Amino acid sequence: METEYNFSQGKRGAIEPSPSGKTPITIRLDDESLAWFRDQVNAAGREITKL
Repeated sequence: METEYNFSQGKRGAIEPSPSGKTPITIRLDDESLAWFRDQVNAAGREITKL
């Protein structure tokens, strides 16, 4: 690691733009619902962030 980094040319925002037709959202789920959803994703062999 560097001891110091220069962010003077840095840009705010995502590194890659979101694909067309995709909208990021935030939702709140209770623990039981989230556990069920994770179980379903794992059983399907998928990753929860790729659904």
